[in-house]
Amino acid sequence: MNDYPPFRLQNGNTRIRRAERHQSSNFAKLPGSRKTVAKWLWSTCAELGWTIAGLATDKDLMAGQTETIISAILNDIEAGILNPGDGIDEAAMAKRLAVSRTPLREAMIQLETAGLVTRLPRKGVVVFKPTLEEFLAILEVHAKLEGQAAGLAARRLSTQDAHQLEKVVTACEKHAAEKGDADPDGYYQLNMRFHEIVAIAAGNPFLLEMIKTNARKLMAYYRARYQYVGAIAASASEHREIATLITARDAEAAENRMARHVQFDQVTAMDLLAVLS
Repeated sequence: MNDYPPFRLQNGNTRIRRAERHQSSNFAKLPGSRKTVAKWLWSTCAELGWTIAGLATDKDLMAGQTETIISAILNDIEAGILNPGDGIDEAAMAKRLAVSRTPLREAMIQLETAGLVTRLPRKGVVVFKPTLEEFLAILEVHAKLEGQAAGLAARRLSTQDAHQLEKVVTACEKHAAEKGDADPDGYYQLNMRFHEIVAIAAGNPFLLEMIKTNARKLMAYYRARYQYVGAIAASASEHREIATLITARDAEAAENRMARHVQFDQVTAMDLLAVLS
């Protein structure tokens, strides 16, 4: 049996867990009862500037690992490392993040529930890849959500959000003017920031999370859109139009303009699906 309680320390990602089977030399050499060990740990933490957050159960630790895995996969999707239809190597992911298979399975279940990954026979877990019908259906909902966010932002825009909005729109315009159609991936990062700021300015965290979930299903296609000639300049111009409407507090016009901004016609949708097939 393990005699020592598991502690979680707040110091970045540093955690001291139970001295498993007395293999930790620092703990194994300590004499006395658990009380002695606990007093030593408290004093050592104080010397190092650490604070004890409390007892960490195995369930707590697994939940933390699950969140780490989910964040890593979402970051890979947003960065274009994982694209629609790409397989997720669970063994490699477990090794990369130094996690066990149990939280990995839980992470995949949560991502599948959110519609971001799919489990296929003989292929395992892959990033969600929509059919044309699914793509258009998701896009229809996403346009409504983005439009609603712009409308709410026009009503609730704070001074700080207005500053951030102007900053990112100016950056989009600068990119379009100086680089033209070059560096579409760099522009896409600015584009994501623009939409994030608008969603944050809406002041509704639930709406923000819904937008993020839907956007992740479409990110690869929006990124591919900026490979087209003139797409960056058009996008930057539309961002300026939307920002002007939001700062003018014209909620209805801002909502309608944003909804049109994020929409694709069916021909463009088919082209993008073909590019990423």
